[in-house]
Amino acid sequence: MCDKLEVGFISTTHGLKGEVKAVNITDDVRRFEKLKRIYIGIGGEEKGPYGVEYVKYFNGRPILKLKGLDRIEDVEKMKGGRLLIERKDAVTLKQGEYFIGDLIGYAIYSEDEKKLGILSGVMKTGANDVYEMTADDGKETLIPAISDCIIGIEPENRRMTVRLLPEI
Repeated sequence: MCDKLEVGFISTTHGLKGEVKAVNITDDVRRFEKLKRIYIGIGGEEKGPYGVEYVKYFNGRPILKLKGLDRIEDVEKMKGGRLLIERKDAVTLKQGEYFIGDLIGYAIYSEDEKKLGILSGVMKTGANDVYEMTADDGKETLIPAISDCIIGIEPENRRMTVRLLPEI
């Protein structure tokens, strides 16, 4: 389990007073309003924590103002930076819900216990998430995150059992 969770990323700056436009990757676009502090991952480095001074919206997208970053020059180098929070600041999940960062790396097995690969990514779509599985030979397979395909998830074993849809 990772100690920090990604909730979005910085797409660009906004104005001259240190504001940044954020892209939310969580299920709640108002997610940032509840945050007191945030970290920024740039390259292999992590900066922060930064206090969240305020959040406003432009065309439905969040704009963040972080404490101590008051000029455009302070935030220009943060473009593309990942917005991270501590696990203790994460929303409470319902039964059967998981953080994407926790699922990455799970071993994926078929119903007949054959190892198929590793969960290597998750794509967010309008209808449902799609899990990206990479087999040992490098072949990638997309698995819809629906009850017909996801048979079971065992966090204690970092394992997922799936039923693959027939290829067309």
